[in-house]
Amino acid sequence: MCGRYASSRRPEDLTGIFQVEKWEPAEALGPDWNVAPTKEVYAVLERPVKDAADPRPVRQMRTLRWGLVPSWSKSPDGAARMINARAETVHEKPSFRRSFASRRCILPADGYYEWVTGADERQLEEKGKKKRPRKQPYFVTPADGSVFAMAGLYDFWRDRTLPDDHPMAWWVTCSVITTEAETTPLGVAPAEGPATLADIHPRMPLMLTPDRWDAWLDPSNTGAEEVRGLLAPPPAGLMRAYPVATAVSNVRNNGPELVEELAAPEEGTLF
Repeated sequence: MCGRYASSRRPEDLTGIFQVEKWEPAEALGPDWNVAPTKEVYAVLERPVKDAADPRPVRQMRTLRWGLVPSWSKSPDGAARMINARAETVHEKPSFRRSFASRRCILPADGYYEWVTGADERQLEEKGKKKRPRKQPYFVTPADGSVFAMAGLYDFWRDRTLPDDHPMAWWVTCSVITTEAETTPLGVAPAEGPATLADIHPRMPLMLTPDRWDAWLDPSNTGAEEVRGLLAPPPAGLMRAYPVATAVSNVRNNGPELVEELAAPEEGTLF
């Protein structure tokens, strides 16, 4: 799954990396090392510019809300539960299939966080003890330092309780597509702990390599089988994972120290 990630690159850098043609500086976000559901996030997408003379799709970087609200929803109450869409079923699920057909996006990230229950605490949990397991967070990021381009979907939702000219009349929301975690060795593995991403968690965000960006973003590419082919996992060995401080577990904490690598998992959270 993907429940938290880091996104600290400058918008000017992202627009260059993804060859963005249009973005509004007024929508710029500050660095965020603890992106949580319902927050505003950057998304790269292609669609025509409203009221423009040229109807062609334009590659844009937009600020969307993480937690997809389907256009047909009666309310946005379920957004926090729609942060992820499974690659295996995204083409057929009512909440996602229309977006999958033509409203696909890329959500740029530095990497994502995932939590592993400490061995001692896991044993207590398995024995039925009521002690809450303490989990060790890991940061997963491309080994070469490149951007983590997460496959995503977006949709528009109209709040019928508000007038047309209200700034919150329209919501634009998004979801991260996840896939089975890699079982092959990490490109760079921690000295102790997990050797594969599957050792950390059975799911992971689907990372799109640059050779798939154009086809994924193209809204005219509506063939279900062709688009599903883009959801194949990236080549093995591209990722690294390392332990980080448990401070990231609190969504109120934010700062570059959250992605600093620990020499070893924190005491009481051994893998």
